[in-house]
Amino acid sequence: MGFTQAELEAFRDTEVPDLLPGPGQPLRLLFVGINPGLWTAATQTHFARPGNRFYPALQRAGIVERRIDPATGMTDDDREHLRSRGIGITNVVRRATARASELTPEEYAEGGARLRDLVDRVQPTVVAVAGVTAWRAAYRQPKARAGRQPDDWGTTQVWVVPNPSGLNAHDTVETLAAAYAEPARAAGLLGPG
Repeated sequence: MGFTQAELEAFRDTEVPDLLPGPGQPLRLLFVGINPGLWTAATQTHFARPGNRFYPALQRAGIVERRIDPATGMTDDDREHLRSRGIGITNVVRRATARASELTPEEYAEGGARLRDLVDRVQPTVVAVAGVTAWRAAYRQPKARAGRQPDDWGTTQVWVVPNPSGLNAHDTVETLAAAYAEPARAAGLLGPG
């Protein structure tokens, strides 16, 4: 499946629903993107743009047990696999844009407050925000670094991990897998490294 630029533009400002486990399924690890890209909005699947390394990194780390190719839209079986593993996905900012640079400081602040409310409500074991720039903007912490953050949100550990976008050229699937394995271990999804 492919899209023309004009087709993708039609999805600007579209929202993508959160992927969360259902009733009775624990939420161990909540991954948080910056905001949906246009391809993600078009397929209604988080981290869907071809070339995004999110799902390959999850598989390489052992967080998911099978290949997930979301470029044409995630299957119901793929979604259930994530949910059954206790994995959820959301975004700091809900509206789709072509680039994260289109977001305003106000959107980051509002999105940060919404994310904190979501975490308080669903109480994941660990939340992992994919992108230190998004974390800094949403929580006005200009000196924050990747890794476990010093303050938990209630009983939830807070981590910042690298953004899997192809625009983040200095990370590879291997380095992303290693970074994602740390919060996954803290969430009880992986054994000791």
